[in-house]
Amino acid sequence: MYQATRTSIRALIATLCRPTLTGFENVPEEGPFIVASNHLSFLDSVIIQALMPRRVGFFAKAEYFTGKGVKGKIMKSFFEGVGSIPVERGEQAASVAALKTLLDVLERGEGVGIYPEGTRSRDGLLYRGRTGVGWLTLTTGAPVVPVGLADTDRLQPAGTSAVKPQHFSMRVGEPLYFDKLGPDHSLPVRREATDRIMDAIAALSGQARASGYNKPPAQE
Repeated sequence: MYQATRTSIRALIATLCRPTLTGFENVPEEGPFIVASNHLSFLDSVIIQALMPRRVGFFAKAEYFTGKGVKGKIMKSFFEGVGSIPVERGEQAASVAALKTLLDVLERGEGVGIYPEGTRSRDGLLYRGRTGVGWLTLTTGAPVVPVGLADTDRLQPAGTSAVKPQHFSMRVGEPLYFDKLGPDHSLPVRREATDRIMDAIAALSGQARASGYNKPPAQE
């Protein structure tokens, strides 16, 4: 299911969007890794999961896996097919409680994905990274693979449900390595690791930087 779904989406993206893709050789061939990306569109996770040379598990709202009827079954099959990991609504993906669900995936030697900004940028700026990604890499010792997306917001502008094929780019940077300190490390060390990761994402995405954190709209 996973491979079939990913292959189908990859072919669709290549045909309709003709994206510019660079740096896939930077993804470790084996062992656990953490993809840290900027976030512009609802489709970003699907794009990364479909195009990456290795499986990457991103959080997805738990209700996507529990819907009823034919639509519910289709959504569940789709999100399971792209390798998504259910997380309860209201449980921030940057929180330690939610991030602990990713530890088992990394311990199996697989990849996980995270958006340090926490939510989509609606003005195109790259916001300050929340320190969950720093906690995850310092706790596990897994390398962080930075990703810079550009123009994915044009595929599905915020507030719309229609998807319009558009060219976009995805740049994958060299992995960043941090000491494995376990879960009991200091906040300043976590902040420093997170800032280094955000600098790498900014260099790949070309975005201007915002000074503060991004806040989701009230309805989300």
